[in-house]
Amino acid sequence: MSSGPLSYADVDYDAGTDESPEDYPTLEDKLDRAVEVTATALEAYRNPAVMWTGGKDSTLVLYVLMEVAVDLDRPVPPAVFIDHFQHFPEIEAFIDSWATEWDLEVIHARNEDVGRLADEPGDEIRVADLNERNQYEVRQKLEYEEDTFPFLLDTYVGNHLLKTVPLNDAIEEHGFDAVVSGVRWDEQEARADETFFSPRHDVEKYPTHDRVHPIVQFDERAVWDATWRYLVPDTVPEFPDDGYIPEDEDDLPAGLAAADIPISPKYWEGFRSLGSEVSTTKSQDVPAWHQDLEDTVEREGRAQDKEDLMGRLRDLGYM
Repeated sequence: MSSGPLSYADVDYDAGTDESPEDYPTLEDKLDRAVEVTATALEAYRNPAVMWTGGKDSTLVLYVLMEVAVDLDRPVPPAVFIDHFQHFPEIEAFIDSWATEWDLEVIHARNEDVGRLADEPGDEIRVADLNERNQYEVRQKLEYEEDTFPFLLDTYVGNHLLKTVPLNDAIEEHGFDAVVSGVRWDEQEARADETFFSPRHDVEKYPTHDRVHPIVQFDERAVWDATWRYLVPDTVPEFPDDGYIPEDEDDLPAGLAAADIPISPKYWEGFRSLGSEVSTTKSQDVPAWHQDLEDTVEREGRAQDKEDLMGRLRDLGYM
């Protein structure tokens, strides 16, 4: 069980080792494990938070967390939304709308120092113009030697400064001892070895905390199946609970509109993975859940610079 800086947290850091989605053959198996992991986290940690990007994975994790919190008669932990300045406007509106609907506390984490130095994505930022903290991150942690870097999310420097640094700042500022997130084994090679409870205890890299991964055993299809079979019917009273899955926005029952459903608008448009507005393209012109998820690449619409460096980024505190 757990040891070290968070010795009070009774969790098994080896849980999930050498496992794969195939070890959880049914949707119910996957959901039962997600509930178990989430319940353990809510009981083990003193001050957890949940990452919420507005994407399908983190929204499913948030749903499970809310359901388990009610069952355990515990408050829902705050959600951390990383504002990297390059979101689709629809995603920010989605977060705001459903945070109000679900009465959530949302912490908007952003690196204001970097944001002030650029007007639009692609602008070059001088490392010398950053504050001392961000210069340390660039020169010492990333070992980046160039004088400038582009204000783009899906690059090595951009991702670290715009996502990892504000996340670590939020963890430190609010004293979170655990961050619950929606990473999955099948999503990227760098995440294939994640466990359900993953320690982040190297104080030279990030504030001491654990990562909790309740849906790491899901694949993309299972995320959508759980969303339509459980998340949507349980959170939208008017939606039928008989397994109905709409073909598109015009196929919703009971007079509902897409805005009434807790699924990001970009998925209705054909996006399968949501990154920055300037570096993500949609896969097809049909909703994500009706695409060929099994024989195509989920993140092919994302810029690949960051994707190719995921191992190093994870080691520095990225999700």
